[in-house]
Amino acid sequence: MGTLAGAVVIVTGAGKGIGRAIAEELGQQGAKVVVNYSRSKEEAEAVAASLLERGAAAAVAMQADVSDAVQAKRLIDETVHLFGRLDVLVNNAGINIDRTMKNMTVEDWDKVVQTDLSGYFYTIKAAMSYMMEQKEGKIINISSFVGQMGNFGHANYSAAKAGIIGFTKTAALELARFHVTVNAICPGFIETDMYTTVPEKVREAIVKRIPLGRVGTPQEIASAVSYLVLHGDYITGQTLNINGGIYM
Repeated sequence: MGTLAGAVVIVTGAGKGIGRAIAEELGQQGAKVVVNYSRSKEEAEAVAASLLERGAAAAVAMQADVSDAVQAKRLIDETVHLFGRLDVLVNNAGINIDRTMKNMTVEDWDKVVQTDLSGYFYTIKAAMSYMMEQKEGKIINISSFVGQMGNFGHANYSAAKAGIIGFTKTAALELARFHVTVNAICPGFIETDMYTTVPEKVREAIVKRIPLGRVGTPQEIASAVSYLVLHGDYITGQTLNINGGIYM
């Protein structure tokens, strides 16, 4: 792509954490950013306001629960109606309900898989026709190292995140002839609100498992997204691991 100036970007789940960092990274390079949120309205609107102050060509908070196919399509269609096109889609929205399989309910399973995997299909399904017509576009799916190595108490989450990797490869194959690239990023433990609420002793145990001796930052994931958008024209169907070495 070469430049983000004026490019139209959607980041799902962008009200906080990794999604917010991605929106800020792309926005400060001059993109027009749609800050998607499901329930975090105040946070998303604050992100959009901040983006305008930091150099974004445009920024708007847009509500849609991407686990619902109708709302996911509305998010894509309203973005294109507002800005005329869609250049970059970053699928980041996700939830976790952690329990051992013995204690996990069918509802726990369905809710996580619906949001963390099906939601990605819904947004891409809605966006692909626009990108195919443009004959260009970048799609980046945020997965997790848990989808590669598994993790105790994460049966639903790991299944969804593993599914994202396989889905990314298939989408990349089908969209390549339209010059649309599709890649996945697998973060390791990242310093977000979810991580900081973990008890200190558990965090200490986590860090001991990481060869580089620290957790990652949301900005490190955002920088990788920026690289794939700006310099990834010949990269598609790939999984980029940013995990401090916890999974190799």
